[in-house]
Amino acid sequence: MERAKIALVTGSSRGLGRRMAVRLAEDSAGIAVHYLNRHEEARKTASEVLKKGAQAAIFCADLTEERQACGLIRAVEREFGRVDVLVNGLGPLILKPWDRISGREWTAIFRTNLLSALACMKAVLPGMRKRGSGRIINLGYSRVEQLGSFPNIVPYAVAKTGLLILTRTAAVSERSAGITVNMVSPGLIKGGRLPAGLKIPEGSLGRFEDVAEAVAFLASEKAGRITGTNLIVAGTWKM
Repeated sequence: MERAKIALVTGSSRGLGRRMAVRLAEDSAGIAVHYLNRHEEARKTASEVLKKGAQAAIFCADLTEERQACGLIRAVEREFGRVDVLVNGLGPLILKPWDRISGREWTAIFRTNLLSALACMKAVLPGMRKRGSGRIINLGYSRVEQLGSFPNIVPYAVAKTGLLILTRTAAVSERSAGITVNMVSPGLIKGGRLPAGLKIPEGSLGRFEDVAEAVAFLASEKAGRITGTNLIVAGTWKM
């Protein structure tokens, strides 16, 4: 039953996105690997998915453009017949003092972290509603619910908090359709982008695999009664 699922992971050509796609391949019939510029790396992700026994296909789209986001969903549906699991993994950040961030940079962060997820969600929901089931998982960050000061990542923090509100709004509106909508929020991850000069206590860095396991759980049938949740995968970092 679980193995028949088709999952799309946006931003899955490398890093955490790749690890989530490969982990989901263990429980899925097919994985759609999304990329923008890293074609060869996306092919490597697809190769790792195939080794797990799932089908794989790669798709290029600029998700900051709503039309391309919708086109991505339609392309995956044509290739695999449906999208059962959508993981919105795209989410770059800019590390810069808040008063030196340009309006263009603010817009770019909002479009990649919030509006791209919104566009993909809107495009995937009709098919999920028709089938009466679906899993949507958005990627946040460990302090997404802390309304405090974020002087060096403020556009990212604002966008991710907005994404959490969107996640919970969609969870409520889609509950009767059998669709769950959740967020997974990583802390600092080994191999991820870390602030320069930050002193990190021993054992505080997580692994891509930790986050991928949380995503796989929320995508599974075991998590059918979990929706509107923000699952923080950060140990005690900034608790």
